Amino acid sequence: MRRRHLSPSLELPLADRHEKETRQAWVYRCVRERIVAGALRRGDRLPSTRTLAERWGVSRGIVELAFEQLTLEGYVASRVGAGTEVVADLCAPVASPHATPDAGMPAVPLPENAASIALKTGRSVDAALFSLPAWRRHMNRALRAVTPELLADTDPRGYLPLRESIARYVRMTRGIACDAAEIVVTTGIRHAIDLVTDVLANDSTEFYLEDPGYKNLASLLKAPPQRCVSVPVDDEGFVVEVADRAGKGRPGIAYVTPAHQAPLGTTMSINRRVQLLEWAAARDVWIVEDDYDSEFSYGSAPLPALKAIDTHARVIHCSSFNKSLFPSLRIGYLLAPPALLVRIAGQRSASGRANSLIEQMALASYIDAGDFARHLRASRSVYLRRRNLLLDALRTRMPVPCRITGEHAGFHLVLWLPPHVEEAALVATLRAQGVFVEGLEEFTRSQAIAPGLVLGYAALDDARLPEIATRIADAIAAA
Repeated sequence: MRRRHLSPSLELPLADRHEKETRQAWVYRCVRERIVAGALRRGDRLPSTRTLAERWGVSRGIVELAFEQLTLEGYVASRVGAGTEVVADLCAPVASPHATPDAGMPAVPLPENAASIALKTGRSVDAALFSLPAWRRHMNRALRAVTPELLADTDPRGYLPLRESIARYVRMTRGIACDAAEIVVTTGIRHAIDLVTDVLANDSTEFYLEDPGYKNLASLLKAPPQRCVSVPVDDEGFVVEVADRAGKGRPGIAYVTPAHQAPLGTTMSINRRVQLLEWAAARDVWIVEDDYDSEFSYGSAPLPALKAIDTHARVIHCSSFNKSLFPSLRIGYLLAPPALLVRIAGQRSASGRANSLIEQMALASYIDAGDFARHLRASRSVYLRRRNLLLDALRTRMPVPCRITGEHAGFHLVLWLPPHVEEAALVATLRAQGVFVEGLEEFTRSQAIAPGLVLGYAALDDARLPEIATRIADAIAAA
């Protein structure tokens, strides 16, 4: 029998603390609000008080007192040896006003060099950390459980139990109140972007793109240069005023990476998120939220997703298991607003790009058994160690101190260079030495930006990191 609820080792996103709010009231409010909103539902198990205290940066006693209050009010219940789970049933069958019931969907389809050291952002995860024996167990379980009826299933959104598992996962970890009916399984974030643009874009669509931002995004969006609005990114993220002024208030599609901006690593502030959502609603702009590495937050729990506070139903939330497990898995997902769900599902079917049923079944089992949570916890620990090794080595070896940003999360960080260093020449020098790095200029379209190196560290062996830092420091000193 499939386990129906998430492992307690998954974490909850962290909301901002109100002015003059005590820590106990803050923890209580964060959990209660997610229960009331339907992001946490009856039967969902909460993280342990120890885990929550560590990730939220408060004492365990404060979390225990908040849990006691939630217990007294009937929101949660604790059992010895079983942890704390939600017992309040506040969402019933209509938890999300935007959900489209499964029964309402038609059953037929709707209309380098190998010797070099690569610090590329595209080479994100270390596949060696993935447990193949565990995956084989779930693949074998799927092969034993598959039936001819399942093989003939033509739901354009993907395998229902996997969508249920994903919905529980994003409710718990990203704070998004959603149901399986709102999930569309994709082959990854690029597939999700294809679906969105095929459904939404026309000859007059404006594309509001972060600059610097994701490489080759304009070509992926099939966006003519004259309709691409280059939007700068500051310390709070996507600069909405510039987007509105440069786009002259025209409707369109905005692509953002709020959790860990690619490539700068900025986390979009809550004020900027609210401003972005209000602008999108006022200007008829759809927002594509690329949540590509939110599982890997090293200092504290991440903020809830942008989609979690989207009261106007303007956000299409996209993520991928290819980034967190292994690249060749080719399974991702998007959460579609109700106005777009049927059209996006139909376009997925018409595109002919589908996912293996067996792997969808295996992934659902993998998530529900708690193996996904265990993998994330173990991988996050390894990536944190590698980040620290690289940071310590850089700071020890750099001839002059350089600012570093984006190191709080994800798979890469930005090393800002001294103003007099020519970025392109430094990148060329390092590549000639077998250290494949990327310069910030490679991620820009029209915005001027200070020189910097984007260093992806997650897939590198620990032993190589001091050597890499030494080569980078020596090259900067020579420049």
